Amino acid sequence: MDVPPLIGVSTYLEDEAGWGVWTMPAALLPAGYPALVRAAGGLVAMLPPDAPERAGAVVARVDGLVIAGGPDVEPARYGAERDPRTGPPAPARDAWELALIDAALSLGTPLLGICRGMQLLNVALGGTLVQHLDGHTGGTGVFGSHPVKPVPGSRYAAAVPEESVVPAYHHQCVDELGRGLSVSAQADDGTVEAIETAGEPWVLGVQWHPEMGEDTRVMRALVEAAATRGRRWSG
Repeated sequence: MDVPPLIGVSTYLEDEAGWGVWTMPAALLPAGYPALVRAAGGLVAMLPPDAPERAGAVVARVDGLVIAGGPDVEPARYGAERDPRTGPPAPARDAWELALIDAALSLGTPLLGICRGMQLLNVALGGTLVQHLDGHTGGTGVFGSHPVKPVPGSRYAAAVPEESVVPAYHHQCVDELGRGLSVSAQADDGTVEAIETAGEPWVLGVQWHPEMGEDTRVMRALVEAAATRGRRWSG
């Protein structure tokens, strides 16, 4: 029997997290991420921040990679001055996840960036971000929803060919596209909602949070690409 592909998912690293009688540093991942990977047919491995030079060894051991949502990317990473509305920096996570993305691109590992993960993918390839926009949340700590339209002929459109309503929570977005990236979905207000590369490896970023909804098609496309790669390596 075929073994499902192993999907590594980057995690949060929090200085203080509480459970039971304990409050201490913890590597965290919202439960929606592993639930979505499993629903799409994959196995899950959590990838907490580590030394960036270890990223290649980590990525070499997974069949696919998800860069999860989280804090704002440090503006210095894309040559911008900090907007007062940009959130606190997360330098260790930025460095780790940029190294994971570089390793995935180098090794040909299928990659899905979600929200921050899509923004970081764009930055990794030399792109820039809009540091603030309104209307893409349901309020502080509340997910909103809005429609996104696929670009015909894109990798994203192959997975989700019709306009769909997605769960969203972000106040930043892609501005100038990075090298080799193209837009594959947009919101009604013109916000870039998905970006991708052509050909191999399979690389896609989505601005919304599929782990907060019931549509598994984007994650299933990653899992299928990871399964194909895994079979190639094992065969």
